[in-house]
Amino acid sequence: MVSVGIVGSGAWGTTLGLLLARKNIPTTLWEHHPQRAIEMQHQHENKEFLPGFPFPSTLQVTSDLEDAIYNKEMLVFVTPSQRMRENVRKLAPFVGSETLLVNASKGIEIDTLKSMTEIISEELPLAHNRIATLSGPNLSREVASEKPTAAVVASLNHDVAVQFRNLFTTTSFRVYTADDVVGIELAGALKNIIAIGAGINDGLGYGDNAKAAFITRGLAEIARLGIAAGANPLTFSGLAGIGDLIATCASPLSRNQQLGRRLASGEKLSQILQSTHSVAEGVTTTKAALQLAARYNVEMPIAEQLALVLFEGLDPKKAVPELMMRDPKGELEGMI
Repeated sequence: MVSVGIVGSGAWGTTLGLLLARKNIPTTLWEHHPQRAIEMQHQHENKEFLPGFPFPSTLQVTSDLEDAIYNKEMLVFVTPSQRMRENVRKLAPFVGSETLLVNASKGIEIDTLKSMTEIISEELPLAHNRIATLSGPNLSREVASEKPTAAVVASLNHDVAVQFRNLFTTTSFRVYTADDVVGIELAGALKNIIAIGAGINDGLGYGDNAKAAFITRGLAEIARLGIAAGANPLTFSGLAGIGDLIATCASPLSRNQQLGRRLASGEKLSQILQSTHSVAEGVTTTKAALQLAARYNVEMPIAEQLALVLFEGLDPKKAVPELMMRDPKGELEGMI
C-alpha cells in the first residue's frame, strides 16, 4: 500500500487528499499553521478552504513537516507558487531517496522565472528523475464532489508519469500521461492571466462573442510564449491548455475569474486581495509572464493590458479598445 504526503492544505491540496483517501490510500496533509491543523484533524474537514467535505479516516492532518514527509513513497506539492522554494527547502531533509514527487501548483516564481518542477529539482537535485507535474481542468469543489473530469501528468521519466497516473485515477478523475513538462506547466500558469481578463469581460457585460474571442486569443498568447520556451505546440490543445483555460475562464468557482469580475465592478486590486484568504495566482503570474515575454521576444498584448489594469489602475473599459485597435495580424502569427 502506497503512502502519500501532501504539502499544502488549501482547496486543491485538500481535494487531492480526499481523492486519494477515498481510494483507501493512507494520506497525510501538511498544514503549516499548527492550530488550523489541530482544528482540521479534530473536525475531519477543511472548513476554511473546502467546507462540506468530511475526511475519510485514511486522511490525516499535521503541522509537523517530518511527520507529513518521512517514509512517504509519494509526495504532492500544492503550495502557493511564491512559497514553493521555501517549503521544499524545509522538507528536503525528510525526503526519501526513492520518493516520487509531483507538483500540483500552477505558477511561476517571480524572482527567478522558474517553474515549480524546476524549483523542486533545484532544491532536491538527486530527485530530478523522479519529478512530475499534474494539471488540467480541475476545479476543486467539482473534483471533491466526484464530478467527472480529466487531467494530465507529465514527466521526463515515463515510468514516473505512469505511477502518478495510477495513483490519481478514479472513476471520476481520469488521468493521461505526457512528457512535455515545460508546456504543461506554462499552460497551467498562464491561463490564470486570461481568466482574470475573462472575469473582466463578464463583469462588463460584453457577452459570449467577446468572451469566446478573448479566450481564443488568450490561448494564442499562451501558445506563443510556450512554443518560444520549447514546449510542444500540441500541448496547448490538450487538457492543460484549452481544457484548463475553458474551465478557469468560464466558472464562477475560479478565483482568478472572480477577481476579474470584481475589478470590472470598480474594486481596487489591493481591496480584493485583502478580502480573500485564497491566492489568485494570475496576479503574480502576469508580472512573470511579461518578463518571460521579454526574454523570448514574444508579444503578449493581453498580459500587457492586464498589467496596466492590475498595477497601474487603468480602467478595464479603456484596455479593450487598446486590444481591439492593435495593428492587424495573421491569426497564427508567432505560432507557426
